[in-house]
Amino acid sequence: MSEISAAITAVGGYLPNYVLTNQILETIVDTNDEWITSRTGIKERRILKEEGKGTSFLAIKAAQDLIDKSGVNPQEIELVIVATATPDMKAASTAAYTATKIGATNAFSYDLEAACSSFLFGMSTAAKYIESGRYKKVLLIGADKNSSMINYKDRATCIIFGDGAGAVLFEPNNEGLGVQDEYLRSDGSGREFLQAKYGGSSYKTTAEALENNEHCIFQDGKTVFKNAVSNMADVSEKIIKRNGLNNDDISWLAAHQANKRIIDATAKRISLEDEKVMMNIQKYGNTTSATLPLLLYDYESKLKKGDNIIFAAFGGGFTWGSIYLKWAY
Repeated sequence: MSEISAAITAVGGYLPNYVLTNQILETIVDTNDEWITSRTGIKERRILKEEGKGTSFLAIKAAQDLIDKSGVNPQEIELVIVATATPDMKAASTAAYTATKIGATNAFSYDLEAACSSFLFGMSTAAKYIESGRYKKVLLIGADKNSSMINYKDRATCIIFGDGAGAVLFEPNNEGLGVQDEYLRSDGSGREFLQAKYGGSSYKTTAEALENNEHCIFQDGKTVFKNAVSNMADVSEKIIKRNGLNNDDISWLAAHQANKRIIDATAKRISLEDEKVMMNIQKYGNTTSATLPLLLYDYESKLKKGDNIIFAAFGGGFTWGSIYLKWAY
């Protein structure tokens, strides 16, 4: 690692106002609160209901929150990355629009998509720009309007996903804080088990596909759950052992909020106490690219300079990995 490390120096977040509770879902699809809670840990999720507003709206709100809280000058931001699985539109960059709307007029920008691992992979990408010494301020946003690809008649998926966004600012650090190590993986043979294929270049949107809701997300829950449990736990354990950490050294586990049972299994594998596990899945559900930054958003007041945080995620593709970071403030 270079002498310059990439540290998170500011956090922002945004959740839509509308709260979709388990009780409301009971009136929409054949399910109930006890079934949802026992299998996922989710009690409610936020939904962006306003017509014509998409992922960029969420990303802009989260970025603006970060700017307002930190006082950073948007014109000093050199790069804006929007990690998302639900861009506003095809071809046109969501990140470019986001950067312009927040006043980051001197930044270049692009979208990064790796399903639920998008923000984790974005952390790696942002860190490399900082570590190169060429860039001083990189804004990474994780944002998804998952409701745009959900079939609310499919109880296997509609109970899981919510909308939201979180943002972090990466800056150089000379105290050895920030990103310490990463272990990232992917396996394309898993894409058939978690996908929203129609509308992509291989699957043109047709009237028949729309009528059958084939443009919405499909998930083979059992296969995804099995792979998520094993892979998230494996990479978390690997990065901990590789860096010579023990239970006492780890301050927090920030795991992708897909299912409470997956999070619990990962914590159990690394023998981490419940009070060290960041958890907000009960409030927001799975916000895909936004889960990790929203954990930081919710837990920011509890974080201390030097805290060792283990990040872990698993997503469609399959994509997964873990990052070890030392908190910088």
